[in-house]
Amino acid sequence: MKPITKETYINWYKDMLFWRKFEDKLAAVYIQQKVRGFLHLYNGQEAVLAGALHAMEIGKDKMITAYRNHVQPIGLGVDPKRIFAELYGKVTGTSNGMGGSMHIFSKEKGFYGGHGIVGGQIPLGAGIAFADKYFERDGVTLTYFGDGAARQGSLHETFNMAMNWKLPVVFIVENNGYAMGTSVERTANHTDVWKLGLGYEMPCGPVDGMNPVAVAEAMHEAIERARRGDGPTFLEMRTYRYRGHSMSDAQHYRTKDEVEEYKKLDPITQVLDIIKENKYASDDEIDAINKDVKKRVQECVDFAEESPYPEVQQLYDVVYEQEDYPFLKHK
Repeated sequence: MKPITKETYINWYKDMLFWRKFEDKLAAVYIQQKVRGFLHLYNGQEAVLAGALHAMEIGKDKMITAYRNHVQPIGLGVDPKRIFAELYGKVTGTSNGMGGSMHIFSKEKGFYGGHGIVGGQIPLGAGIAFADKYFERDGVTLTYFGDGAARQGSLHETFNMAMNWKLPVVFIVENNGYAMGTSVERTANHTDVWKLGLGYEMPCGPVDGMNPVAVAEAMHEAIERARRGDGPTFLEMRTYRYRGHSMSDAQHYRTKDEVEEYKKLDPITQVLDIIKENKYASDDEIDAINKDVKKRVQECVDFAEESPYPEVQQLYDVVYEQEDYPFLKHK
């Protein structure tokens, strides 16, 4: 695995803080009704992404996830201004304003969504991995889903095929404790979600999803196993979200005390504490990072605000490939 250095910690702090503040701003403009529809935020789960990016070969490996999907493409190199614009429904967005919050996508950067159907991305991730194996591309696909999606039947079908064919895929359940508002304890007879891999003799295990180092180590091992041709791994990232399932979630299923207890494990705070303890950066340097993050987030807002909405014609252009489609009537 690539060494975890002073620069690693500083970059983790920069990245995770930007992702957090990016989504905090999204929440603010959502309340102003500048972003419509659903909005599912990643606050608290940033270490799962930070650690994975450290273990990946960016440009070769791929990622697919559910609808909590704004910060993953940023980590893979997608321009955050375009992501912000996509949530505004603007033509400068990643899908020209046609995808919205739940459907961020960038084939160029290896990010394959953003999927609104619960668990729908699980077989798709295996399919991308199958393509890599078929075409001998040496890539590994990281397939993320939530603890609620782990109860979908498609997971079992996918696990079976992935093991049979030794597909280069890593399955990651981001267990944040609740499937929407239903606790893990109420969804099955066990709370160790990783044990679902045992029935397929798939390498599997739990990981501290609040610690980017633990995530990086587990992901490195799983990715290398897949790249060698030894097949998939199933990892349970035990994490927590500080906001509700979506912006419309009143969060009656958990207490404020529970949320505050988990905030003591905040991955951003953990990384910042290590930076300070080891004197990797001075207070002035940390302050400069904070100011730069605030500036970059505001640039995303300004870009989205100033971008135009798509023309009506785009509705037809992105649906019909054939220009003289016979069933399309123009008034």
